[in-house]
Amino acid sequence: MSGKFDPLDQQLVNKMLNTSKIVEKKEIISRAFYNRDTVVVARELLGSILVHMSPEGITAGKIVETEAYLQGDPACHASRGITRRNQVMFGPPGHAYVYFIYGMYHCFNVVSAPEGVGEAVLIRALEPVEGINLMRLRRKRERLEELCGGPAKLVQAMGILRSHNGTDLTRGPLFIKKSQKTGDPIVATTRIGIREGSCLPLRFYLKGNRFISKK
Repeated sequence: MSGKFDPLDQQLVNKMLNTSKIVEKKEIISRAFYNRDTVVVARELLGSILVHMSPEGITAGKIVETEAYLQGDPACHASRGITRRNQVMFGPPGHAYVYFIYGMYHCFNVVSAPEGVGEAVLIRALEPVEGINLMRLRRKRERLEELCGGPAKLVQAMGILRSHNGTDLTRGPLFIKKSQKTGDPIVATTRIGIREGSCLPLRFYLKGNRFISKK
């Protein structure tokens, strides 16, 4: 199930963990967090920090918008059973599920619920926190709101690749740091860009945050 990591050796990963302003290894979210109800995981990921330590440098952003995809949900890739494309969703929770969409973009998801269930949380938007200049370079955009305000945008800004599919998010170089207590209310509404299951209130975002993809 494991995807290919960036060409970083463990010594370099440890060095980056020790020098980053926002990264502390002890704060990486454990597998137990993801091994729960997917809706709960989607809500509680809000405020957490997604971190990628790439050869180009560290980028990080606060998760401000998510969508839950559930077993039996017609919009979920796993709704019709296991395939070569979605097999990571049926594996251990806490792994990355990265897929190609519309022949143009990649989307980054976090596998949730117990192994064998086939559920995940789509990360829809981030608030840039670290490595902003690198994000600008990758996105060829200057405005902060244009860097990570959508699933395809954040994947590009964070340097997440198709090869990260299956990556264990409980260890570097791609991981999620524990939630910051923002105190912001959470809005629950319908998901974006789908036809089936579009009426389900499975999109969550931090109310008033200017970095979400859409209200």
